[in-house]
Amino acid sequence: MDGAKLKIGHVMRRFTLQKWGGTESVVFNLAREYEQAGIASPIFCTDMFARPGVEKVEVVEVRHFPYVFPWLFLGEDAKAKLRLKGGSPLSLPLLRALAREPGLALIHTHVQHRLGGIARHVARKRGIPYVVSIHGGHLTLPEEQSRQMQEPFRGKPEWGKLFGWWLGARRVLDDAAAIVCVGRDEHAAMDARYPGKSHYVPNGVRTNLFREANPARFRQHAGLGPDEPFVLCVSRIDYQKNQLLLVKAFARWAARRPDWKLVLIGPVTVEAYRDEIAACVKAHGLGDRVKLLPGFAPDDPLLPSAYKAASMFVLPTVHEPFGIVILEAWAAGTPVIASRVGGIPGFSHDDRDILLFEKNAEAGLVAQMDRLADEPGLRERLVAAATREVAAYDWSAIARQMLDLYEDVIRRHRAGRGTEAV
Repeated sequence: MDGAKLKIGHVMRRFTLQKWGGTESVVFNLAREYEQAGIASPIFCTDMFARPGVEKVEVVEVRHFPYVFPWLFLGEDAKAKLRLKGGSPLSLPLLRALAREPGLALIHTHVQHRLGGIARHVARKRGIPYVVSIHGGHLTLPEEQSRQMQEPFRGKPEWGKLFGWWLGARRVLDDAAAIVCVGRDEHAAMDARYPGKSHYVPNGVRTNLFREANPARFRQHAGLGPDEPFVLCVSRIDYQKNQLLLVKAFARWAARRPDWKLVLIGPVTVEAYRDEIAACVKAHGLGDRVKLLPGFAPDDPLLPSAYKAASMFVLPTVHEPFGIVILEAWAAGTPVIASRVGGIPGFSHDDRDILLFEKNAEAGLVAQMDRLADEPGLRERLVAAATREVAAYDWSAIARQMLDLYEDVIRRHRAGRGTEAV
């Protein structure tokens, strides 16, 4: 990978191994690929769930800065919810550090609102381009999801609006040199609004890590027998991921399959939803057949081991810009069932490398689980196709695709400045 003279500054909301999610995975793996190739790629973020200062994660430098949620009368409970999900923090220390960082050729912001406005403001002041990645479905986010995210600060006076105006927070997409979408549906919607500026760059996976995992490690950790079949779901515990539907479907499906278990792995971002899941498990008498485990750190070998050990992987989400967990299951050689939403149909192929069901369709999910459990030939066919497909999504290939975009953006920016000078 060339581009060794580049220095890319990534801006994101938070970065912590304890609350790992899709955005963290994307930013870390891109930065990791670039750093290994000699391209400096520091991450600038708030100190949510971290201490202020510099942290080294493998070869990636992560810089954490103090922040505030700029609303009046926010209680501690509301702040706790915003740290887990949603909210638009403000960090002037991050702004100052980004403005003073030597040698930046481009800023890549993975967040919009006020932090995205900081990236925009600094890039314009420094005369360098910036790129925006859409990780959460900016144009395709369901209204219910948006409402839940805004609930903690609804009705509270927002003193941060003045800073948003100063930073140009509402113009982050308008003034970006390029907009990166991880889902084809989002890309199509964004391209209609910003013709020629929207680019589709999918998420990736470290294929070797999951392909070579040892399944016995997770089975021992979770107290599962060497041949005990189980359904796996890896996602943060959140209304969006819809694990409650999976528990209900499993209750129906498992009544005819007493040897199967269900394993849910993920950090909790909505505690009330975790409680709903636990209550549903208890109500169906599944306490000894459903395991709810906290999320693993991204470098924990138990994570790829869990995928490798699973008999099938299910993602029942109601909204999904992409679905990195599908790639992880594919790389581990585990067949996948997922809801037909968001960016999932844009990179997968129903009945070829995945089985899809309609959103919230419990009967449809049960039917696909029946097919996968009862048709050995189907399982083998799905795994073989998925193994071929996932090779194109290795992070080395995705990072190269993103680097090509960076270089094109910088080239066009410099050419434009030269034209202005003439």
